[in-house]
Amino acid sequence: MTVETRVCAGPAEAVALLEKLYAQQIEVTAARFGRYASQKLESDDRQQGLYPQITVEIPASQATETSHLASGQLSDINRYSTTITEPTLYRRYLLEQLSRINETFTAKISVGLSDTPIPLAFALEDAAAGLDRAKKEKLPNYFHTPNLVKTNDEIVDGGQIFQTDEPSALSLFTAERVDYSLHRIRHYCASAPEHFQPFILFTNYQRYVDEFIEYSLEQVKSGESVRLVEPGNRITERDGKPSAPPIAKPPQMPAYHLVRKDGRPGVTLVNIGVGPSNAKTITDHLAVLRPHVWLMIGHCGALRRTQRLGDYVLAHAYLRDDNVLDEVLPPSIPLPTIAEVQQALTRAVQEETGIDASKLKQQLRTGTVVTTGDRNWELRFEQIAVRLNQSRAIAIDMESATVAANGYRYRVPYGTLLCASDKPLHGEIKLPGMADAFYQERVGQHLAIGLRAIDLLAKEADAGTLHSRKLRSFGEPLFR
Repeated sequence: MTVETRVCAGPAEAVALLEKLYAQQIEVTAARFGRYASQKLESDDRQQGLYPQITVEIPASQATETSHLASGQLSDINRYSTTITEPTLYRRYLLEQLSRINETFTAKISVGLSDTPIPLAFALEDAAAGLDRAKKEKLPNYFHTPNLVKTNDEIVDGGQIFQTDEPSALSLFTAERVDYSLHRIRHYCASAPEHFQPFILFTNYQRYVDEFIEYSLEQVKSGESVRLVEPGNRITERDGKPSAPPIAKPPQMPAYHLVRKDGRPGVTLVNIGVGPSNAKTITDHLAVLRPHVWLMIGHCGALRRTQRLGDYVLAHAYLRDDNVLDEVLPPSIPLPTIAEVQQALTRAVQEETGIDASKLKQQLRTGTVVTTGDRNWELRFEQIAVRLNQSRAIAIDMESATVAANGYRYRVPYGTLLCASDKPLHGEIKLPGMADAFYQERVGQHLAIGLRAIDLLAKEADAGTLHSRKLRSFGEPLFR
């Protein structure tokens, strides 16, 4: 099937054409697989489904008009292109990005087919389930498999800077990279990607999940929110009757989604568990959904004698001793704080606790958070004591710097508000009795602070001021 590239009248026409082409190409792949499964595939049948592609052309004469934009500086090259997958899932995002470009520049938007095949596993996830062993083993001879050489973060990590022999990247992610992550999201979170909301909370303790479920069900019952979606795509609406029983085998990092009404921002809570590996894994994938912000709310060890159990810690800097991102983002690269996020978290603490502004610093400490990859760091304290002292660190955990570093990499605004659950350097170790009392007192309030901060940040997102230029480099893709 030959498809000519079409110049579109505007964003709406471009997105509609992307949806049409993608659906057609999935049908092409499905039909070919049907012929293979029924042994009717001819030897000369080479037809493959291809990803659609969108290209934006901007006159070089308008390059100087970008000096105040987070899009970066346009050079003499003014063609931007990317492959697209699941355009219906991304409809709102695509319309927002293309409309922003169209309002700023004299842009020509073109849509057609790329030369990149859609891998069978991405087009028809469970297609091979019904095949016998012999047919499964021969699939790679007839269908494209994911190209891991090209499914990477080269654009994200600056590997295409100043490449002038082809169009610049329009998006941080190619279609194959997006498809790879969409499938991983389903695996790790047991949630369909379409349920994820644009504001994400990460936590490292199950009790936050329990509190979030209780809060969400109350919201849905009262009519303040539309639905709660739990792992396994288990949906509860106002009638209070879940669409399915709880999932039999919880996923590695379960996700819970509160869909709100009347334009209020929806919220997703992900329990990433303990450790920087999980934190990197899930943020690698959620980044393709282009959330407005992600926040870490969890527990930490307080390092200063003057801190008390239950005090809050707002990270203003990070000491990255997690090491999981060192090869792609060296620890020497600073992670800037996002002013809008810091202000929202500070205001949320004050509003939810009712603490007078003059006394806020007594319960909200700001400073450097250390993220370690060693859960038993206390057993080698003598080896790291000088480093902790030099960094002026006030708290230690195992996830926050990882979440922030990947937010920086993927241009997703980030922030960290932790709660001191123990003081290991000062004899207050987290023991069962002490922990239970702490949990009962603080978890609900901490979650309420995170939710209030999201309400505040949603206003920044609506005003277009949340996506900070601090996270954009030169030679950036036009899509945020």
